[in-house]
Amino acid sequence: MPRPIWNGAISFGLVTIPIHLEPATESHDIGFRQIHTADGGRIRYKKICEIDGQELSQDEIGKGYEVSKDSVIPITDEDLAGMPLPTAKAIEIVSFVQREDIDPIRLGAGSYYVAANGAVAAKPYTLLREALKRTDKVAVAKYALRGRERLGLLRVVGDALVVETMHWDDEIRDWAELAPGAADLSEDEIKGALALIDTMTVEHLEDLELADRYRDALAEVIEAKAEHREPQPVGEIPEPSGRVVDLMAALEQSVQKARESRGGADGEGATVHEMPVPKKPTAKKTAAKKSPAKKTVAKKTASPSRGRKSA
Repeated sequence: MPRPIWNGAISFGLVTIPIHLEPATESHDIGFRQIHTADGGRIRYKKICEIDGQELSQDEIGKGYEVSKDSVIPITDEDLAGMPLPTAKAIEIVSFVQREDIDPIRLGAGSYYVAANGAVAAKPYTLLREALKRTDKVAVAKYALRGRERLGLLRVVGDALVVETMHWDDEIRDWAELAPGAADLSEDEIKGALALIDTMTVEHLEDLELADRYRDALAEVIEAKAEHREPQPVGEIPEPSGRVVDLMAALEQSVQKARESRGGADGEGATVHEMPVPKKPTAKKTAAKKSPAKKTVAKKTASPSRGRKSA
């Protein structure tokens, strides 16, 4: 079982829910060691005090803020725990919004399961969960974790709550500097893209068989080297497709390939939608300001296992 990484409470108006956070994801990456290529010896790093030259253990090492080259202010865990910050021990809900109003680019900075601490937390925890379910909303919250205040999205997963760390506004780059200029697209090309989307659409992400092929291939390379043989292909290797210059031809071939991959069943139901007529922007919308644009330690095993699926 993962160990709790944070203990505190959810502040929900005048309601307080004692909780702790646990990692919502785990890594199955294959890790490497640095070695001396000449003899295979391990490369290690020693933590040496630059004043007395003594090698230090982890429990002898603390934090310090460098004011100048010759002046460092030591900062202890007690100093950090006693910060005059309301969110130091509380996940403070500041608002509720519709889930679709949160741009996915804001997410991805860490996901944590919210676990209730003790019987006293069960009722308010369930209250918040059911309220979020019925309103189909998520909570925007602030909390302090690992040396900084963070913005989070509190939402329901099954019968549990999860908090997803979000990026602050100033951490998101403006999409305008990356967007391409206007392109000359025909209505047929757009309809072809819509037909391809229809053919490739699934109702649930869980319906897909997703696996980390890179990890499987890397595991095979390691096993092959250990057994002094050549690595074998992991799964099917797709035939390289020829370069198609014509966009409509590429779309038609892609639709046909998607139909074949599903046995033709789903392909027969693919439809082409009429493109909605874009509305003319109002003066208010034209004047509105730009909105900003917007995946550990590997497990040690004698032989890397394969075939992990991810959703």
